[in-house]
Amino acid sequence: MNKATFIGVLLTFGVVLLAVYVYWPTSAVIEEPAAEPVVEEVIAPPTPTSTVSVIGTSVQGREISAYTFGTGDTNLLFVGGVHGGYEANSVRLAEGVIEEFQINQIVIPENITIHIIPNLNPDGYALPTTASDQDRRFNANGVDLNRNFDCKWAPESSWRGQTVSAGTAPFSEPEAAALRDYVLQTGPSAAVFWHSVANNVYASECENGILPGTLALMNAYADAANYGKVEVFDAYPITGDVEGWLASINIPAVTVELQTRDSIEWTRNWAGVLATIDLYRVQ
Repeated sequence: MNKATFIGVLLTFGVVLLAVYVYWPTSAVIEEPAAEPVVEEVIAPPTPTSTVSVIGTSVQGREISAYTFGTGDTNLLFVGGVHGGYEANSVRLAEGVIEEFQINQIVIPENITIHIIPNLNPDGYALPTTASDQDRRFNANGVDLNRNFDCKWAPESSWRGQTVSAGTAPFSEPEAAALRDYVLQTGPSAAVFWHSVANNVYASECENGILPGTLALMNAYADAANYGKVEVFDAYPITGDVEGWLASINIPAVTVELQTRDSIEWTRNWAGVLATIDLYRVQ
């Protein structure tokens, strides 16, 4: 085969291949099936179980709010700011606990509802730091709210050697009445009140001694938070305190006195809050 013939054969073969490629039936081409799109699982956000409500107003008309978390039948109450700006760190601590529960409600067992009143005395809290300790501690009527409750109430009581007004009658002050009504509405199984300054957890009692549940609550919070424990406050006579009133209606209550008036002592008190929850958790 000469060179010209060979080239002709190659050209002919190429033309044949091209024709086959162009005119081959498309039905003979087997296409790969398209991959099914990946559908991401949509996880619905949890149903909100937190609310905030106004439970009353102060002498000067400031709102007193309560925050709730959870849906259980066992109610636990935490309260800050009974003594206003004089114990401002108790308000900040309560606000910190509220923020923590807003972020992480999973720590609340199904059987529990948490109630937090961050500031029972907003008028005293609103005063500048240049105001006197007494003015910042009392409400706008000059009454020590923690002497205005119905347990051994008297028109005058004492605070660190000073005579203080306890109001004209038990619950004469709108702030105390707001807390009373909220307690009667929610029926807490236990209550914790944040104050400062003593570095102790104090049990409560009224006329019939300390409730067994109060001692359990005091021990749980104090052990977790590394505070001291005091079953009976005897530094000076007190009448009309809120914790004593709760004891009189069979509700265990403790006073947590922070170590300083500046810090919220977060790690210690968050541990105490969790210990309180565990005490009332259904196993």
